[in-house]
Amino acid sequence: MKANDNLKKEARALARYVNISVYKARRVIDQIRGRSYEEALILLEFMPYRACYPILQLVFSAAANASHNLGLGKADIFITEAKVDKGSVSRRFRPRARGRAYPIRKSTCHITVAMGTKSK
Repeated sequence: MKANDNLKKEARALARYVNISVYKARRVIDQIRGRSYEEALILLEFMPYRACYPILQLVFSAAANASHNLGLGKADIFITEAKVDKGSVSRRFRPRARGRAYPIRKSTCHITVAMGTKSK
């Protein structure tokens, strides 16, 4: 048995500095983790959150990587790993009354999706 046989066959896609809060993206990612590719697409298309569109693009990209690089069929792949990490926060200021400034924090996140076959 070769050493390469022990490695999991898995394709990844990563989106960095997405202009969405970590909590809002995790709300969507938690729904699709562990599901099949088709189920994830259906869920992402019909959920009413703004975070669904960048995650849908990421799932498309991970599936394309799995089919092209690993030769897996799109009917057989599952989301093996999905995580959201905190990105940088850009700070802006909004002018307020009497010469004051009000801080606005625009948070970003890094989203990772890995797809592979279901291990038995």
